Amino acid sequence: MKKSTASSSTITGLSKNALTVLEKRYLRRNEVGKVLETPADMFRRVADTIAAADRKFDKKADITSLSEIFFRMMTRFEFLPNSPTLMNAGRPLGQLSACFVLPVGDSMEEIFDAVKYTALIHKSGGGTGFSFSRLRPANDVVSTTTGISSGPLSFMRVFDVATETIKQGGTRRGANMAILRVDHPNVMDFIMCKADQKQLNNFNISVGLTEKFMLAVERDEEYSLINPRDKKVCGSLNARKVFQRIVKQAWENGEPGIIFLDRLNRNNPTPLVGEIESTNPCGEQPLLPYESCNLGSLNLGVFVADGSVDWKSLRETIQNAIHFLDNVIEANNYPLQQIHDMTHANRKIGLGVMGWADMLILLGIPYCSEEAVKLGKKVMKFINDEGHLASQELGKKRGSFANFKGSIFDKKGAPPQRNATVTTIAPTGTISIIANASSGVEPLFAVSYIRTVMDKNVLVEVNPIFEKIARERGFYSEALMQRIAEHGTVADIAEIPADIRNVFVTSHEISPEYHIQMQAAFQQYTDNAVSKTVNFSNSATIEDVEKVYMLAYETGCKGVTIYRDGSRDEQVLSTGKKEEHAAVAATPVEEEKKAVKRERPKALKGCTHQMQTGCGPLYITINEDKNGLFELFTTMGKAGGCAASQSEAIGRMVSLAWRSGVQARQVVKQLQGISCHCPSGFGDNRVLSCADAVAKAIQNHLVDNGYDIEENVTGHERGACPECGGIVEHEGGCSVCHVCGYSECA
Repeated sequence: MKKSTASSSTITGLSKNALTVLEKRYLRRNEVGKVLETPADMFRRVADTIAAADRKFDKKADITSLSEIFFRMMTRFEFLPNSPTLMNAGRPLGQLSACFVLPVGDSMEEIFDAVKYTALIHKSGGGTGFSFSRLRPANDVVSTTTGISSGPLSFMRVFDVATETIKQGGTRRGANMAILRVDHPNVMDFIMCKADQKQLNNFNISVGLTEKFMLAVERDEEYSLINPRDKKVCGSLNARKVFQRIVKQAWENGEPGIIFLDRLNRNNPTPLVGEIESTNPCGEQPLLPYESCNLGSLNLGVFVADGSVDWKSLRETIQNAIHFLDNVIEANNYPLQQIHDMTHANRKIGLGVMGWADMLILLGIPYCSEEAVKLGKKVMKFINDEGHLASQELGKKRGSFANFKGSIFDKKGAPPQRNATVTTIAPTGTISIIANASSGVEPLFAVSYIRTVMDKNVLVEVNPIFEKIARERGFYSEALMQRIAEHGTVADIAEIPADIRNVFVTSHEISPEYHIQMQAAFQQYTDNAVSKTVNFSNSATIEDVEKVYMLAYETGCKGVTIYRDGSRDEQVLSTGKKEEHAAVAATPVEEEKKAVKRERPKALKGCTHQMQTGCGPLYITINEDKNGLFELFTTMGKAGGCAASQSEAIGRMVSLAWRSGVQARQVVKQLQGISCHCPSGFGDNRVLSCADAVAKAIQNHLVDNGYDIEENVTGHERGACPECGGIVEHEGGCSVCHVCGYSECA
């Protein structure tokens, strides 16, 4: 078959956002940053590379025809692999897996081996999961040095600093998952380790719960703490109080999540090989130490035809997707030999979905309905069953995975099985932007939202399905789309027909109970786990969160992540008129006119702070009048240059803001975390840019002079995208920008 010569213009369905994401993150560039390929070129590169793996099993394989099948499947957005495959297939790096799990043993050598391996994985573009449960507790004996252990949390900080230092491809930090068993003696410290949001910002954290612990919670009983050094009981805690502390912390800032370890291991396909201790950073892929995950997602929205599910086309795409993902294992360039060996021995793949909310809308089914939950089970059972059949067909041709003997598939008369696991529901933040689809099994983020582009023009982005329906049914108008973007919901806009309002519900309109029911529906027929965020309104109570955590346990979920709106510091909202949660609420014109700029007295008192930046020392002088902070001046240690002029500009704008009544903490929030090409320092002393240095100097000044400074001033801003300032939504335990494709997780 002749290769397609399609260009980006012939790939239908690529939105402006998709093109932006592809050009910024996926397309091949030369050494000066010039884009060298079109989206069609990228898909061809990936299709050719993955299809070529067939030659390892059949020297006469028709690679050209298979490549065309893969190319068509991707360019029609029926299926897309995880981001590293799109980015790296057919390129020198060649690392195609998103996530890895590494062991952390209870010795200095094993710990720092894990740090080194983490650096290599992050350098290659992957994320890492760890269990720190093997580490002896803080203040425990260390016989080799006759000293005492510093405990899991101190070593987590080492991993965190290493991750901060190593940028993935020079553009973003790696992502980590840290899990600690609930019976570890340091579990209470672990639960609280991200309470102030000032540290471990490169980690998602989850507590590994056991069936024994959950039974003790239900009975309000004590449970035993076990020292991992000698496996002996070393104390006890009240299970209900520990559970309530987990819940309270999750209510306060979304972490920790919870993982049900015994459930992960009940579904461990190779129990003789090892025990599952951890997952990838978003929690959906339980893995043995040194395993990697090779993921991809079906776009369910494209499998709706004439008001019903096109099961035939879905089956065909599942078969091709399983073939594709198994080939990824062969085409992959692994960062460590141990990972190569373990991944090949188990051959775990994870076929998931995106566009679930789109499918429901096209079928006219509200997300928060029993009908939707029932269909979710039916769809996922079909995908899982057909996926295993496809894996068995590959097993007949290529052989079962190496660890088949002793696995859960090793039964008399059982068919060969190519892959130890077949299905996973992953978050699909960036690939769903490329496919112009809803993310994973999440509801819609928004029906319409406002996007500010580089030239500061404000554009209204509208869900393509909603726009199509609105035009067809005659109620579309630019004014209405603007109103929806400002309002944040279509629920009470009367001119929109009721049947449309019923199906176009967004994540914050759906009850937490229905979020869990949907997660449980997909989990029932998923080999691995389901990544999903349960959204709560800001007014939700601690009891509401506890109810959902218990519901997740009762309905068979393998874990749960929650996010209460506005709980991680203050958000920059992009939909809805909820300025009370905005980091800096827009000031109406009439209020702006009332603001009075304070006049400068002839004399002011203040102090100068020296901050070390990548451009040299920056001296920041902060002066006060009788009402508080008044002005800020900067002087660069190296005179002149762009950095000096920009720092002077920052000082002038900060001074104007303070004299006009803007609070100091709001200034800190706007400047903190801005990064440049030349950061300086490490850990708590790391300065990302001159703007970041100014923020840190203001913060230090407030502390030194006894101001009532809120804890969250130094918090990691998660409401606005750190790269483009656009929309950030919490999905599947991760923060994703729907404008530029930035993802907090690998």
